[in-house]
Amino acid sequence: MTSIESDRGRRRVAAGIKTSLRELRNQLSLLNHQVGSRLELRDVDLDCLEIVSEHGPLTPSALARRAGLHPATMTGVLDRLQRGGWVARERDPDGTDRRAVLVRALKDRNPELFGLYSGMNSALDELLAGYDEDQLALLADFLCRTTEAGRAATEDLSRG
Repeated sequence: MTSIESDRGRRRVAAGIKTSLRELRNQLSLLNHQVGSRLELRDVDLDCLEIVSEHGPLTPSALARRAGLHPATMTGVLDRLQRGGWVARERDPDGTDRRAVLVRALKDRNPELFGLYSGMNSALDELLAGYDEDQLALLADFLCRTTEAGRAATEDLSRG
């Protein structure tokens, strides 16, 4: 195989990976939309709940920044999440302003949420069982690096 053929093959495989990642993003978006519909949450509500669960407790401003939302939009999202029993707003003990609050995810409804994702989690467990430890490490590295590239691209776009 020539160098030119090798380069073409590499570009073709790389393009296929990018296409697969876009298709995966679409499919996961559809899954999340179905989960949100079952829980009577908007897509943005579910996204914010995930951020608070993963990185919280957070101030509403910090959550808005992470989610790429306007603070006024965040107020509506938090109102819906709080009414649904998903989050609590609590006074920030380290805040310099008495009005400062932190948003904390509540765990009471987690079984309901996890149950809706159980089909996907089971499918992933079966899929991952077919890979050895080195292959899993490679996949994990690729996904972490891809996530970081996405985070950086998002930050670049949000700056202007």
